[in-house]
Amino acid sequence: MGGEKKDTGGSASEAVNPVLRISQLDALELDSSLEQLMWSQFSLCFQNLRPGLLTPVEPELRALLQLLLWKFTLYPNSATVGQSILNVRYHNSLSASPRYRPLSRRQKLGLAFLTAGPRWLQERSHNLLVALGLGPGGSERETVRNGVRNCFSFISSVIQFSSLLNFLVFLQKGQHPVLAERIVGAKAVFSKPNVVRDISYQYMNRELLWHGFAEFLIFFLPLINTNKMKTMLYSTLFGKTMPRDNNANGEMVWKECGFCGEWPTLPHTVGCRHVFCYYCIKSQSIADADLTCPKCGAEAALPTPVVMAVEER
Repeated sequence: MGGEKKDTGGSASEAVNPVLRISQLDALELDSSLEQLMWSQFSLCFQNLRPGLLTPVEPELRALLQLLLWKFTLYPNSATVGQSILNVRYHNSLSASPRYRPLSRRQKLGLAFLTAGPRWLQERSHNLLVALGLGPGGSERETVRNGVRNCFSFISSVIQFSSLLNFLVFLQKGQHPVLAERIVGAKAVFSKPNVVRDISYQYMNRELLWHGFAEFLIFFLPLINTNKMKTMLYSTLFGKTMPRDNNANGEMVWKECGFCGEWPTLPHTVGCRHVFCYYCIKSQSIADADLTCPKCGAEAALPTPVVMAVEER
């Protein structure tokens, strides 16, 4: 008798053991990511066909995808993919038994209908009006059409408001983050309630250390003049390839821009015979007030456009 009583208590704790709010929200996020992933992979199968081929039937295809996920995850196991990863499953909260009870077939069908149905109805509301013969027409038909449309809008607003209230109750009570779960009586419980939530303080300390170091770099790096450091490093490693040349009659070096190494765009000079792109020299001069030519080391004057003389024949 003592052993049987102990087993009953353990089963009861399995059903009433509370699930963390963050675990329930993470399970919903994982399920949403899985649905998006499957839809993107399904869309790739039609990427070489005519653009917009799936657009007319996209609501139906999304609903069908949700039903397929429900068929192979929630229906046989009373748990979605996200819940299975986080050691969570649904418990039939309508059952009076203290032991764990999986969802009934009616509850599973209710979850599938309340999950895929409202989204499909919202996306197909306009087409439903046309199918009911309430398309554009006379004044009487337009009045009925506006009335039905307002009815759909009111129902949608009520559902959204109810979902908001349900989420506020979830934040307080910690149960039923989705309105459909509360309606059908599906409660999230741990599959293995005796699992200890172990926290690795070594991992937490490492994360805190890297987070503090990243904040230090974010504060410190803007104070460093990286452009001047790169110029000094270039001069130290490669030296001054050309002597200082302030002679205005010197031949311009058109081979490449001194900063980007490409053919100069909108060529400008800074007093020496080297040519630079306008954007390169302007950005460098703004970043460094004491800019020098990276090629010859001459002090940079104001950027001036290069004037080319065209010989007439």
